[in-house]
Amino acid sequence: MVIDPPILQAPMAGFTNYAFRQIVRGYGGAGLLATEMVNARGFQWLDENEAEFPDRLWGVEDEARPLAVQIWDNQPDVMAKVGSRLVEEFQVSVVDINFGCPVKQVTEKAHSGSYLLRVPERMGQIISRLVEACAPTPVTAKIRLGCSMDAINANEIAQVVEESGAAALTVHGRVASQYFKGEADWERISEIKSHLKKIPLIGNGDLDSAEKVYRAFRDYDVDGVMIARACLGRPWLFAQAAAAIQGKPIPPEPTLIEQRDCMLNHYDLVVQRFGESKGTLLMRKFACCYAQAKPGARHFRKHVANVSTPQEFYEVVEKHFPIEVPAPA
Repeated sequence: MVIDPPILQAPMAGFTNYAFRQIVRGYGGAGLLATEMVNARGFQWLDENEAEFPDRLWGVEDEARPLAVQIWDNQPDVMAKVGSRLVEEFQVSVVDINFGCPVKQVTEKAHSGSYLLRVPERMGQIISRLVEACAPTPVTAKIRLGCSMDAINANEIAQVVEESGAAALTVHGRVASQYFKGEADWERISEIKSHLKKIPLIGNGDLDSAEKVYRAFRDYDVDGVMIARACLGRPWLFAQAAAAIQGKPIPPEPTLIEQRDCMLNHYDLVVQRFGESKGTLLMRKFACCYAQAKPGARHFRKHVANVSTPQEFYEVVEKHFPIEVPAPA
């Protein structure tokens, strides 16, 4: 499987749902999109009890490809069963394993995500079982540099990932204990390449502009990049990044009016799925993302964070986005 351009959209819990992915596809530039991470054991329970599939799989069956679904757990057999279902029933393009989530509910309570970086042999078992269950669909893994600064073991983990049969490795350039603080260490990401024999290395962390994506390919030994939080309010970033690495003129930022229209389109897609009440509540966080780093963003967030109906949402957007800096009192 060839990912072209080699720019991936990161799986992000609570954000990268079908509506968001459709917005990204509309702008283009992402070689591979991904769902939110899916709890494998939760998926299996819903399946066994004939309940509806998780909301995080909304749209997957009918969505354009390529598309990756990211799953997490610490039980190889459970992961294999779910991976097999994703391949056979949903016909996904890639099954990705989350070994990087630092959230305590996943690490300390479920002993999954980045917790497994301290148990490389279990990681190998999980990957091997999934590779066998999902063949010929590629299985990939996403990790962090380690659990903490004094336990960086990404080089070792990379070898385990490859030897277990994974098709690619994505590395977030922080340790789990950092969460999202500090700067991603791209030097350490780049060092991992020499510990891999043939599978691609994808770098992730702090890529918030087309120029940074270009420099990541120019300065570091990576085969691809993954864009995460920066794209949530700027889904056109992938198209800009793709142009940059292809030596084409970088498309300008959409006008504020165009960004507003994008946000409203996003809102409509969310409401179609979840209904007006729940859809409006879910969209509040996305609206805050669209306002990020703009003058008057705090003023806009203050108003949009309290909306609960479509009428209130449209009124706040109409009045406060495009954003204006409020006059001094």
